[in-house]
Amino acid sequence: MDEDALQCDLAETYNIYNYRELPATKVALFSYGLRDDSRIKIKLSGQNKPLETMLQATIADSLRILVWLKTKDGSKGRNRPPSIVEAINNAGKKQEKDVVAFSSGKDFDSRRLELIGGE
Repeated sequence: MDEDALQCDLAETYNIYNYRELPATKVALFSYGLRDDSRIKIKLSGQNKPLETMLQATIADSLRILVWLKTKDGSKGRNRPPSIVEAINNAGKKQEKDVVAFSSGKDFDSRRLELIGGE
């Protein structure tokens, strides 16, 4: 799934720098023994951050909301503090943009003239 992550984890944990020299059963055994917060296990589980990080962010978000609720803005539902968990989950995600493709340069030029108000 992510060979670079596996290589980094094996090198960091076991000082194995070329896992291809080892029998596949040994590599599988070493991979199974990696910590739950290793790069490859996080990737395989579909998480983007370790569980501890997400729990800490959730606790921080909850505390921020509790404090915010005690303010004038909180009592009226205004200026809610941004969520750390959402920021972590959305980090690195690209916002989708409309993509337009043209089959020829002539099509592109025609569309360009339409947009800039040309002839």
